[in-house]
Order: sequence, then structure tokens, then C-alpha cells
Amino acid sequence: MLDALTVATAVAALALAAWCGWAAHRDQPTKDWHFIGMAVVTLLAVIQLVVGIVQLARGEKPGQGTTIFVAYLLGAFACIPATGFMSLAERTRWGSITVAAGGVVLAVLEVRLYDIWGG
Repeated sequence: MLDALTVATAVAALALAAWCGWAAHRDQPTKDWHFIGMAVVTLLAVIQLVVGIVQLARGEKPGQGTTIFVAYLLGAFACIPATGFMSLAERTRWGSITVAAGGVVLAVLEVRLYDIWGG
């Protein structure tokens, strides 16, 4: 895996979590700007998914197993879109809290992906 991409995705996810956490603190739901931030973080996760699949196709193997690596890749890819859709259903501060929690979860998934690959 590309270490810089993993770090960039984790940092972007934590920034999104802080931003949505601040919105929740101010008793605001997710707004259009938050969804743009979610799109940026999701784009990084898509790039990571593609890079991970390409590396597996080239014959490189993660240190802790291919199945768990692919499962974490797919979970990282789906994390922010899932919480984004949930925040659309809950148009209160709890929608912002949901996205903030999703950002923290994505950052943890990134650390775990790094560990699984053999970092």
C-alpha cells in the first residue's frame, strides 16, 4: 500500500470528523459543504481501493492475509458514504454526529489497513 495515501485518507477523515463534530456542537445538521468534504474523503478511499486491488492483482500479498485486507478495504470505502446517507435521514445534530463518528471509524480502519499490509 502507499503509506502517503493511507496517511492522507486518515488525516482527511479526522478533519471531516472534527468539522462535523463542530457542527454538532453548534446544534447543526450536515450541510452541503459537509457533503463536499465527504466526497473528498470518499474519493481518497476509492483511490485506495483501486490501488489495493491493483497491488493484489500484481501478485503482492498483505502480511496478514488477503481476505481480511479486502474486507477492510471495502469497509473503508463504504464508511463515509454510509454515514452520509444516514445523516440525510437524520437532519438534526445527530446526523452531524453520525458523520463525525464515521470519520473516526475510517481513520481507525486506515491504521488497521496499514497494519494488515505489513506496516
